[in-house]
Amino acid sequence: MWGNIPFNKQAIVGDEENYVRLAIASKEWGGGGSFCRSVEAFIQSRFETPKAIVTASCTTALDVAAILCRLEPGDEVIMPSFTFTSTANAFLLRGAKPVFVDIRPDTQNIDERLIEDAITDRTRAICVVHYAGVSCEMDAIMEIASRRGLIVVEDAAQGVFAKYKDKWLGAIGDIGGYSFHATKNITCGEGGALLVNNKAHVARAEILCDKGTNRSEFFRGEARKYDWRDVGVSGPPSDSAAAALLAQLQAGERVTEKRARLFKLYQALLEPLEAAGVCRLPVIPEHCHSNHHIFYILTADANERSRMIEHLKSANITAYFHYVPLHMSDFGAALHNNARDLPHTVAAGTRLLRLPMYFDLTETDVTRVASAIYDFYGIAFAENESQRAAVR
Repeated sequence: MWGNIPFNKQAIVGDEENYVRLAIASKEWGGGGSFCRSVEAFIQSRFETPKAIVTASCTTALDVAAILCRLEPGDEVIMPSFTFTSTANAFLLRGAKPVFVDIRPDTQNIDERLIEDAITDRTRAICVVHYAGVSCEMDAIMEIASRRGLIVVEDAAQGVFAKYKDKWLGAIGDIGGYSFHATKNITCGEGGALLVNNKAHVARAEILCDKGTNRSEFFRGEARKYDWRDVGVSGPPSDSAAAALLAQLQAGERVTEKRARLFKLYQALLEPLEAAGVCRLPVIPEHCHSNHHIFYILTADANERSRMIEHLKSANITAYFHYVPLHMSDFGAALHNNARDLPHTVAAGTRLLRLPMYFDLTETDVTRVASAIYDFYGIAFAENESQRAAVR
């Protein structure tokens, strides 16, 4: 009997254990310690952003981004419905209304061609989500935002170490957010980062992430005392979590390269099924440099997807669907303007199936998953050397 292939598994990829021991030995376990500062310095340098602030989660980063947008009740923020609840909740908590726009059928990202028609006199921001580590069409989106005077927030939860052309995801819009959750390529179990790319927001972002105080300014010797200056959140993670995160970030290129090899093998093995018209594989435009966060297939419909999940489960392979589109949830339906149809969002929500993808996954594991999918469709699986060579 084959062993289990889980959907996700966290891995030690570098100096995590050593760094965590150092953090504990330093007796500096609280948020904002030396490892938090090292993570921020790494992100600022590696991803070319003026200011990075490590946070307890990407949700926290998005909450701060929404505050920086200076929203008022009744304002609108354009975003996809095919995303996690944190994307919308950040703006709802500030009194704004999410305006859902359909996604592209190729990348599952917000369709930049539909944004303009969704803009009203109450629109204040566009929040893009880079699905599966593949970039939205940021040139077009930034042009619209510049012309219409809108803020661009990048929900780059899945986008660490991915690029749009020559720019890092999360560092293109006015504000960006990363996730280092247990399911992400780079992880400390639970964590995130706020990227402040518009320098006009830097000073306030620091205050917001430090419970509304100017404590950071005080500790740098730039203020005689620190006190309450604004609303705020409890921003940073513990320094021991940041220690593990620093090690993961330092190994980020190796992690990304390994995932790329696994992704390419999945693609090579499953392309005959796409050619036969039984399923569809991910699309990565040439100008988008993915971090290969997710490998998914699009099945014929929801029923086929459910049967596929059960079939893989019987082979000791765990696969999951992804988001229930926000506008299709009970809560989101009350917010959605039903005059705007979202057919590609519905298709992704009912057909998309994510396959196992993690650092310790082996080529043998990928081949076994592919073989089980062929078996589901009743098609003979015949791996050949040219498919293996495609990933070398």
